Amino acid sequence: MGNQSSYERRIVIDSRVHFGKPCVAGTRILVEDVLELIQEGISFDEIAEKYYPDLRIEDIKACASYARTTMKERPFPTKKPLTA
Repeated sequence: MGNQSSYERRIVIDSRVHFGKPCVAGTRILVEDVLELIQEGISFDEIAEKYYPDLRIEDIKACASYARTTMKERPFPTKKPLTA
């Protein structure tokens, strides 16, 4: 998948940076922080210009791609019905 190889080059997990949370390669910018801005409806251009000038649009897309792929691969816990 083209997107996957793109995010794999742009997203890194290093136990020495932010306790191993995923970051944009070459920065200390957390993927989760970028995703919060996307969730707030802030455009990729605005994120790169106002919030994280060190990021390129491709980095922001990589954060979204990483999150999508992670959600696809990770099973969700199911709630067990309460029994008396």
